[in-house]
Amino acid sequence: MIIAETETVELSTATGPMRSYIFRPVAGGRYPGLVLYSEIYQVTGPIRRIAAFLAGHGFVVLVPEVYHELEPPGTVLNYDKPDTERGNQHKITKPLSSYDSDARAALDFLHSFPHCTGKLGVMGICLGGHLAFRAAMNKDVLAGVCFYATDIHTHNLGKGQQDDSLDRVAEIKGELLMGWGRQDPHIPREGRAEIYNALSDYGVNFQWHEFNTAHAFLRDEGHRYDPAATQISYGMILELLKRKLSEGDVQNSLSSG
Repeated sequence: MIIAETETVELSTATGPMRSYIFRPVAGGRYPGLVLYSEIYQVTGPIRRIAAFLAGHGFVVLVPEVYHELEPPGTVLNYDKPDTERGNQHKITKPLSSYDSDARAALDFLHSFPHCTGKLGVMGICLGGHLAFRAAMNKDVLAGVCFYATDIHTHNLGKGQQDDSLDRVAEIKGELLMGWGRQDPHIPREGRAEIYNALSDYGVNFQWHEFNTAHAFLRDEGHRYDPAATQISYGMILELLKRKLSEGDVQNSLSSG
């Protein structure tokens, strides 16, 4: 499916305008909506390629700049030590409530976007994985994809580094796909187990997949990129999104037949 030219929009949020980028099919019609959350580096080349891939499979993909209050519009951080430190500092400078109000603004935009069916999902990697996890707490999110989501087990997201993400897992009503790298130092086995147990204890509908990979294995730049694991992951991602965001839910249809 051919992708339209990227559209740039400025969404109104509680903390000011949030530049966001829309990727969607050229073909006419309406498609399910997906908010794609980036790493700490904002909308880099790898993030744009993920967005284009998903749009090519029949989704309207909205990619917000997660640090819109802290950086000029259009800022892209580099994959180097200085900008990594800068992005990590932003992560704990921005209030948790601002991440949540940004999510609501992005979802509301897709609801009203004329090319969107109104069925919504979220996806994110690294910092974005945690943001997608929290965004999935909105009742209108039918599916959430979170790959190597950082800081959930340490409760370190946002100003004050005391997030309540694990305490609120019961609010997630859609289906989650959680993907991890076993060799990821940011989310060790004990941290992954804490997240798994919380999701299980609260009865969240989720899939859980671990790969023998490092952190950031979906990013198609740098030495940690794992094409084989990425290909498997994309298959699982598309299965979930197409099943939950299409006009019917195969799983529910089978169980009620």
